[in-house]
Amino acid sequence: MNRIALIGANSQICKDFIRSNAVTGSAELLLFVRNVDAMSDWLADIGLPGRYPVFGYSQYAQQPHDAVINFVGVGDPSKAALMGADILDITLRFDELVIAELRKHPERRYIFISSGAVYGERFDQAASEDTVATYSVNSLGAQNYYAIAKLHAEMRHRALTDLAIIDVRVFNYFSRHQTLDSRFFIVDAVNSIISSTVFRTSPDHMVRDFLHPSDFYQLIICLLAAEPHNTVVDCYSAEPLDKEILLEALAKDFGLQYEFVMGLAAPINATGTKRLYYSTFRRAAEFGYRPKYSSLDTLRVEFSALLDCRDK
Repeated sequence: MNRIALIGANSQICKDFIRSNAVTGSAELLLFVRNVDAMSDWLADIGLPGRYPVFGYSQYAQQPHDAVINFVGVGDPSKAALMGADILDITLRFDELVIAELRKHPERRYIFISSGAVYGERFDQAASEDTVATYSVNSLGAQNYYAIAKLHAEMRHRALTDLAIIDVRVFNYFSRHQTLDSRFFIVDAVNSIISSTVFRTSPDHMVRDFLHPSDFYQLIICLLAAEPHNTVVDCYSAEPLDKEILLEALAKDFGLQYEFVMGLAAPINATGTKRLYYSTFRRAAEFGYRPKYSSLDTLRVEFSALLDCRDK
């Protein structure tokens, strides 16, 4: 794939994808955003001024490309809570933008960045190939908007059997470039380390699977290099991570001070409570994906880089 269009290029995960591509130089990227000047300024700030052309969304149909990756979404649960039902319309609008052009260019590849949240409201077990998504259909609320928006997109994609569309479900992801004003469990832990304050969390059992930026990049390149498919894959690291092991590692390696507080709720619960939020569905391996980093490796490497950067 020589020319890849990135929709929603200002998202954190997409910016990491851009950085990875800048190192490998494997593709020409076309960046599509709402604020062209801000994106151009960011490229200059990271030492890539003029490296990739930046366009507004209205120019998408006029730019030839071999593949498109749709990153439009909300990576921050606090922002998801503020957007509410608008996420349904936004997801649909940008998906339709891409599909309208895909129909005109059926040889084009489309990768849609979905979410593990599509599996529904219950995560008392890890997601698997046989997991049945569950939603309380008579009491759907704000915590369901994001998941339903992504699930609706996936259903539309499976119906378009003649088009090469792959949905990539991201569960957890961590980067040294993570925005520290977002409200994730792991970001709250980072901020506690930086501020030398005690990180308070509930003693409830929890397992997460943190994807490393280079493994995400590897997965996308594998999907684009393969024969065309209309399917879905789940993201996964080399090994997920239990909450207690995570906290012990952060305490040992980075001086995190933490304590368990009974009955303490998560600060933001925009997509519902997820106790075991990871997947054992390994279809991505069929495309040649082999994760290099475990969740613990990811956090150790990216935490170190993030904290070193702040100290300079």
